[in-house]
Amino acid sequence: MFKKNTEYKMCTACVMDTSDEMIKFDSDGVCNHCLKFENLSKTSWFPGEDGKVKWREIVERIKSSGEGKDYDCILGLSGGVDSSYLAIKLKDFGLRPLVVHIDAGWNSELAVANIEAVVKYCGYDLYTHVVDWEEMRDLHLSYLRAGVSNQDVPQDHIFFSSLYHFSIKNGIKYILSGGNFATEGVSPYSWHGTAMDAINLKAIHKKYGTKKIKNYKTISFFQYYIWYPLFRKMRTVRPLNFMPYDKELSLAELQRTVGYKLYARKHGESQFTKLFQNYYLPLKFGYDKRRPHFSSLIVSGQMTREIAIEKLKEPLYDPAQIELDISYFCKKLRISRDEFEGFMSAPIHHYTDFPNWDRMYRVVKLLQKFVSCITGKRWNIYS
Repeated sequence: MFKKNTEYKMCTACVMDTSDEMIKFDSDGVCNHCLKFENLSKTSWFPGEDGKVKWREIVERIKSSGEGKDYDCILGLSGGVDSSYLAIKLKDFGLRPLVVHIDAGWNSELAVANIEAVVKYCGYDLYTHVVDWEEMRDLHLSYLRAGVSNQDVPQDHIFFSSLYHFSIKNGIKYILSGGNFATEGVSPYSWHGTAMDAINLKAIHKKYGTKKIKNYKTISFFQYYIWYPLFRKMRTVRPLNFMPYDKELSLAELQRTVGYKLYARKHGESQFTKLFQNYYLPLKFGYDKRRPHFSSLIVSGQMTREIAIEKLKEPLYDPAQIELDISYFCKKLRISRDEFEGFMSAPIHHYTDFPNWDRMYRVVKLLQKFVSCITGKRWNIYS
């Protein structure tokens, strides 16, 4: 039995705490995130020999689907460790991905260099889609005015939606993602909604935006959950879930093979995400993204709880660097420092304060369970 806590409490197994308003603890003080990871890992994470078998079967299906085509899959490459490591693994397995990078206007120079190094080493074709900056800027300002925690939705949504659009355009059925259970298995839902919720995105922009969005392509709920997986037979695969993915070892391999350069923080490849995660979220909402990240590493056996607690004592930002980053952020969005401070102090809203697809999502999940019970097969957009 779980008990809700009104006082501050941190999990006895990981480092998630009551900054997650929906967190629950069992009688031993272990949180629901740890128990959820334990349950889901049985069906979603295969780091052993069974994963090798499953992945090789998937590889054969991908190769078969790409016979006679220039590419057999599509890979979104951000320049982060996960997608970069996946890129060199796909080369090892002889896959032929079309590599797509979405430039949403926030690339760090280091990210660009890492992307170029990975693509050159693997010999892949790279297509870079540059997002209309004026539209992206208007979306960013809309979200800042809305005062919601999931400020990264505008860039995350266009990243994933673009992969689907490029897949359709090139007749590719398999989208490969660097997302993985080992380093992202803990994700507090109370902190944010899904980046794929185009209803929520459009609702926030409709209320707070100042211009029409014409070039920014979204993915609808019907397309994402029904049309693409059921009718177009498209699948998003997370290959890192089928192999022993260790963050530190993977980084070392990237450094050794392609000369990969390390970022100061997770998702440091985006100058927006760096400021959003290390300044905006902690100060405005009290959310420290290191907690779910470290907790994911703890439950997957890559970090001890003791080390995580020590790392949490380290400052999120160097005082001198934060001023430089805020200045760049304001200049990029063409806002004053006073406007920025106004966004920081404005009333907080939850994404559910705006129209969203949560109700439809719950219906689809019920249908998925029903279909699985009747047919014995999983209906899912992920393989």
